[in-house]
Amino acid sequence: MLANLGYFALVIALAAAVYAAVMAGLAADRHKPAWLASARHAALLTWPLTTLACLALIALLLTDQYQLEYVHSVTSRAMPLYLKVTALWGGQAGSLLFWSWLMSTFTGAALLRKWDRDRAFMPFVIVVMMITLGFFIGLVVFFENPFVRLWQVANGEVVGSMLAPAGGLALLPADGRGLNPLLRHPGMIVHPPMLYIGFVSFVVPYAFAMAALITRRADDEWIRTTRRWTLVGWLFLSLGLIMGGRWAYDVLGWGGYWGWDPVENAAFLPWLTATAFLHSVMIQEKRGMLKKWNMVLIILTYALVIFGTFLTRSGVLSSVHAFAQSAIGPSFFAFIALTFVASMYLLFREWDHLRGERQLDSLLSRETAFLLNNLLFLGIAAVVFWGTVFPMISELATGQTITVGPPFYNQATGPLFAALVFLMGVAPLVAWRQASARQLGRLLRVPFVGALLVVAGLMLAGIRNWGALLGFGISAFVALTTLFEFWRGTRARMRATGEKPLAAFVTLIGRNRRRYGGYTIHLAVVIMTIGIVGSNFFQIETQGQLKPGEQLTLGRYVVTFDGLDEFFTEDGRQVARATVSVYRDGRFISQLHPRRDFYVDSGQPMTIPGVRSTIEDDVYVLLVTWEPLAANGATFKIYVNPLVNWVWAGGGVFILGTLVAAWPDAAEARRRLAAAVAAAPARL
Repeated sequence: MLANLGYFALVIALAAAVYAAVMAGLAADRHKPAWLASARHAALLTWPLTTLACLALIALLLTDQYQLEYVHSVTSRAMPLYLKVTALWGGQAGSLLFWSWLMSTFTGAALLRKWDRDRAFMPFVIVVMMITLGFFIGLVVFFENPFVRLWQVANGEVVGSMLAPAGGLALLPADGRGLNPLLRHPGMIVHPPMLYIGFVSFVVPYAFAMAALITRRADDEWIRTTRRWTLVGWLFLSLGLIMGGRWAYDVLGWGGYWGWDPVENAAFLPWLTATAFLHSVMIQEKRGMLKKWNMVLIILTYALVIFGTFLTRSGVLSSVHAFAQSAIGPSFFAFIALTFVASMYLLFREWDHLRGERQLDSLLSRETAFLLNNLLFLGIAAVVFWGTVFPMISELATGQTITVGPPFYNQATGPLFAALVFLMGVAPLVAWRQASARQLGRLLRVPFVGALLVVAGLMLAGIRNWGALLGFGISAFVALTTLFEFWRGTRARMRATGEKPLAAFVTLIGRNRRRYGGYTIHLAVVIMTIGIVGSNFFQIETQGQLKPGEQLTLGRYVVTFDGLDEFFTEDGRQVARATVSVYRDGRFISQLHPRRDFYVDSGQPMTIPGVRSTIEDDVYVLLVTWEPLAANGATFKIYVNPLVNWVWAGGGVFILGTLVAAWPDAAEARRRLAAAVAAAPARL
């Protein structure tokens, strides 16, 4: 009964989405306000309907209804409660339902806002959002239905169907197969929802951009309206990437956090174009330039969001993160093609109307720096996109799947990332319109000398790797230029108001949240860059078989094998847990417990490292193989990952900076309202 309720709620939600899209389009064409109101109400109706479907599926997961194919495939009696809830997005069908629910949530939030300023956009925003939502609900209803039941037909085959097949008998398994062990981690609570929220959020600015093109509005009102939507999407997508890296570090057992996996790339690609977009829109708001760029970037971001979802769920690429092969691939591909072609048609139709209000006054200007920033982001995106789709292209061209690995990505994107980080230090100091080379040189002199001193100190400390020295030098340069900007602003305010340093600093940030939130994000990137450079250039590893009492040496560390225990847990795992002691320079510092978990319900193992973390480095110990009761010893793999925790620390600063930049500003809202009132007679 509950399964039927959830399914029919989705069918009605699909009908409501289609109705809303059609009626909104007709209302715009025939100028019928009542039809538009009806379309808006239908669009809002999708949220309670998809919510009902999600709640129904969660209830079925929690109550062990294994007669449903989806419940049987992602849960088991041994799984804890929180994993049964998160199993909602732990499989193909459930994740698409969750995506649809988020899309309806964001649609509802966008449609409940005040439309006085942007009433002309409303019909077309509804059309775009409802087409996107209708597509995803349609995938759930027709292809990936999480409410189908298990049936056994006459030949003994087990099939899934909403209705009983001819001669089929209802099947009720005693237990389920359980969630993939890789997903049985606390990160399951936050990582997938963060990515999904990031993906869905970008549909809102895309919808407004398309509405601006359709209504032939060449101003930047659509950007101002959606700036915080874009920041929210960018923040959540960034958090999803950072948390995904931490999750991989914790459970994949290879000593790293980013392997250029196709599904990692699928989430990284829209982040790259969205970051370029966030920088580029500042030029349009400030100088009335790069209007074409911004339209291209938001179209690319939306297309890459759908493309990333397609890669994850179609099964066309092999990945530890991807779902199984599915019939939805062609539908996804067709939807991406149709929306991209329609978007580009609208863009080229309005191409001449999107001319910038001003031209570049000088190559040495902040506008040029931002344009170069865009080119670097798009260059990285092009490399990542090519490496990601190359296996598909090679299979189509040669019949063989040829993949590219981390060396390709590192060598191709490394110089681009270095240039991008360096530009972060220079761009804030370059004046708008035209900068003075002499003045810029004076501003950069102290940070540049400071960076040289850092590099010299590292060389004296024995570091000779030129790539690491370059990375640390650029990081020092950007950190100093950014901190210098905070210092300059605080000093200027102290002189103007007589405030004390702390009060001047806090007030400065409070009155310039967007600028100094951005600078804080730049500092976060520097901190993360230090961690990335350290962990990539200086990671060391070793592997060996040990008997109890024997040891392995790695750099300044010695790891001694103390013993091994084997036991069963209440949640259905057979665990082999080793105990090792870690010494540094002959001094005991920690005892670690690397282990191997074998999940009985799914028949799959998991390798969980033992990790000793400090701000300086991680000692990361893996139990590779072992003999019963450690009679013949165990094999361990050990990594030392220098500065890796700077990556996670930078993530925390990143969150802080984004929150500062996105925090509502009452003064800005008043300025926007006054501008809208002043422009109202002209629009009429």
